[in-house]
Amino acid sequence: MTSGRRVAISTTRAVISTKGRTVGAQLHIKSEDAYRLASRLSELTDESLTSVVIGALRAELERHERQRDVAAKVERMLAIGREIRAHMREPVSSDTGWMYDENGLPK
Repeated sequence: MTSGRRVAISTTRAVISTKGRTVGAQLHIKSEDAYRLASRLSELTDESLTSVVIGALRAELERHERQRDVAAKVERMLAIGREIRAHMREPVSSDTGWMYDENGLPK
C-alpha cells in the first residue's frame, strides 16, 4: 500500500557478473516509504537491508500460507461433517434434557 506516491518496482532475473562477483536475480523498489521502513528495521535489528526485506517477505508469505492452510482444514472438516450427517439415521437435536434429572443434575 502506498501513500499516494508512485512506486516503481523492477526485477532482473539474468545473472550478472560484476568485479568478479556473480549477482543473481535482483529486485529494485523505488519507494521512499519502503526504504524508510527497511532502514528503520535494519537499524533496530542490526541486519542488512537485504536481510530485513527478505525476512519481512518470508513472514508475510508464511502468514498467507497459514491462512490458506487454515481455510483448507476448515473446508475438510465441514466436508467430514456433511458426510457424517448424510449417514445419520435419526434427526440431530440439541435437546440434552434426557441427560439430567428434575433438579438439573446429571442422571
